[in-house]
Amino acid sequence: MKKIKFALFIIIAFTVCLIVYSFLFGKLFPYSPIIIGFTKQEYENTVVYVQKGTVFTDITIDSLVPVVENVLDLKFPHKPRIFIFRDNSSYMSRSMTKARFCAFYNGSIVISPWALREAQDGSISLKTYLKHELSHSLIHQHAGLINAMKYPKWLHEGIAMYTAEQMGTSWYPDKEETYNYIRQGNFMPPDFYQTKKAHTIKLDVPNRITFIYSEFACIVDYLIYSYGKEKFLHYMKRLLKAENHDQVFEDVFQTGFKEFIVDFKKHVSKSAVLPGN
Repeated sequence: MKKIKFALFIIIAFTVCLIVYSFLFGKLFPYSPIIIGFTKQEYENTVVYVQKGTVFTDITIDSLVPVVENVLDLKFPHKPRIFIFRDNSSYMSRSMTKARFCAFYNGSIVISPWALREAQDGSISLKTYLKHELSHSLIHQHAGLINAMKYPKWLHEGIAMYTAEQMGTSWYPDKEETYNYIRQGNFMPPDFYQTKKAHTIKLDVPNRITFIYSEFACIVDYLIYSYGKEKFLHYMKRLLKAENHDQVFEDVFQTGFKEFIVDFKKHVSKSAVLPGN
């Protein structure tokens, strides 16, 4: 019995140590309440953590928060935490993603070192990408950890793209290009995004993910164009409570989601002038 208790103690102790390590130095780092090895820079709207050995002085990040809040008609309950990493290995070891930027379900945002390099050489706009991630962070904070995980993934990206005005920047096709791709038969059903079904959809486009994001932005754009921004924001906010998406959609817009998608595709097929232009 003593041996069993000792073995159980060792297993529990090892598990606890592993969890603590994951929060401090591993993949759970963005969720950690304790930050080691980073310099804290607190501003009016954000808290920026810069890994020691990194020079980062771009405080324009802070000015983007009111812009995102204004577009989405929501205020950040808490200042978003933004993490700047010294090198690629540090980023990869303390982040669950290989993406340039990522907003986690607790509202924390990580920025990869290569994203900063790309911003410096003009390949991407740091402001545009950060507005995208801040919109994710804002929704995550209002939804809460569990509900944020349930928020429709396609809508999340469409809102972020719309908020950041990201279509037509970097590798993302603009509205006209996106509409043309859809007319050619390319379309990712929103409900398929980030499911096993997504892999069954063939897309003949230069960059699969940027097209998908721009497609979702076009759907958001068309929703606002068709029903007005006030109704769209009502729909967006109701989903923060993890209500059934299709039911909320029908309640707010008085039409089914599938029917709306059919209408959107019909509009694209015959439209020469895009909403918002």
